[in-house]
Amino acid sequence: MSLIDEVESIPRKTMVLFFVVDTSGSMNGEKIGSVNSAIEEVIPEIRDISSENADAQIEIAVLQFDSGCRWITSSGPVEVEKFHWNQVDAAGVTDFGAACRELNQKLSTKEFMKRAGGSYAPVVILLSDGEPTDNWQPELDDLKQNNWFTASIKVAIAVGYDANHDVLKQFTGSSESVLEVHNSEALKRMVKFVSVRSSQVGSASNQAGGETKSKQQQLNDDLKEIKEEATTDFSDDEW
Repeated sequence: MSLIDEVESIPRKTMVLFFVVDTSGSMNGEKIGSVNSAIEEVIPEIRDISSENADAQIEIAVLQFDSGCRWITSSGPVEVEKFHWNQVDAAGVTDFGAACRELNQKLSTKEFMKRAGGSYAPVVILLSDGEPTDNWQPELDDLKQNNWFTASIKVAIAVGYDANHDVLKQFTGSSESVLEVHNSEALKRMVKFVSVRSSQVGSASNQAGGETKSKQQQLNDDLKEIKEEATTDFSDDEW
């Protein structure tokens, strides 16, 4: 094998993009329909980011939570080139604590973070529209002790007026990384922006020279510019 072949055979690092999706009964109807459409439509753009990136292979993992929680990607993260979104339905209560516990278990080099080439810190995007219905605080506190979670880029999208912003803020670590949307068009645009931009930031190698910013802060700076757009209705319709 030539030196060139050896270099080309070295696996790229992996960056896992986690979607944590509230599929409780309050999300039923137009809300969950918009989530399904938004994620399905943004996947081709994430494929493009991954295919053009010499540093990282982007993989997708999806966790839904309602009465309990379950991985849509049950066998582990899926390379974005092979990932196809399967639409989810909404019913049940909001077991957010169960989702935090499950995420904590999988954010491990023995589970979802064990790729041969190594891993960049993941991106975690949470979408929720209401109040947790289980004993969520201890589970979130445990999750926040997870080193992968601490290093991850985190964004939460509050779907509608009833989402508990304090819970979402605790999850992401700051109000800067919590967005609020009030109708389907706004939700689709924000899911697209957050998914694309966080994938770009999360899968990039750190730049040398100049002022060093964490990847979370890089994304938060971008979010500041769209906060007004995120909280402004794109139509007269509201949930």
